[in-house]
Amino acid sequence: VRLQTQPKPQPGQPPLYSGTFDCFRKTLVGEGVRGLYRGMAAPIIGVTPMFAVCFFGFGLGKRLQQRKPDDVLTYPQLFAAGMLSGVFTTVIMAPGERIKCLLQIQAATGETKYSGSLDCAKQLYREAGIRGVYKGTVLTLMRDVPASGMYFMTYEWLKNILTPEGQSVSDLSAPRILFAGGLAGIFNWAVAIPPDVLKSRFQTAPPGKYPNGFRDVLRELIREEGVASLYKGFTAVMIRAFPANAACFLGFEVAMKFLNWIAPGL
Repeated sequence: VRLQTQPKPQPGQPPLYSGTFDCFRKTLVGEGVRGLYRGMAAPIIGVTPMFAVCFFGFGLGKRLQQRKPDDVLTYPQLFAAGMLSGVFTTVIMAPGERIKCLLQIQAATGETKYSGSLDCAKQLYREAGIRGVYKGTVLTLMRDVPASGMYFMTYEWLKNILTPEGQSVSDLSAPRILFAGGLAGIFNWAVAIPPDVLKSRFQTAPPGKYPNGFRDVLRELIREEGVASLYKGFTAVMIRAFPANAACFLGFEVAMKFLNWIAPGL
């Protein structure tokens, strides 16, 4: 978020952060280890219901397209099912993203307006009502709907590729699930980064700066910093994407096997 929202440097001046590792170093030196976890409370609160809704939405999207429970879906159908999950998660994701982004950039600006996630949510609601808390929802949808489609379609595709001849996909080993999940995360964020940059800019902007929403953000970025600015933070996102999503899918597969074992008819 800090890389995505850093101001354009004045002529002859270096940027605030020259890249991912420079941002990491300056944050660590200036704020300590806690600075690397700024804004963590909001995502932590929302992560369990968000992933529950995410996988529920994907399962619902698959069932809506199946005539019989054992029908095998095509990859475009899996993509469509994944997009539905992105719609479901936005309701939970948008407020958490807004709070996280504001908390992550305030330390870099030197101003401490919010003492934490709850204080940030209270102030946003007091200043602009529920609209203030959900600012950036359309951009969150633009990010999560296509990215979730890519996420789940890629995961199912990789699972099929990695399944040995004559074996079932459900018996895939943990290392192969980790690999498929990690790569799915990378494909997910390859699609999600441009709208994520626009979302971070819009959610952290002062009220009234972008009256026409994401169109104004896009015009400003392209005009002042070029198309490459839509991929700010690419390295940081990709470093996180593989391990985080590998763990996510492994956790899901293990949880499903456990639930099917203790309650097979549920």
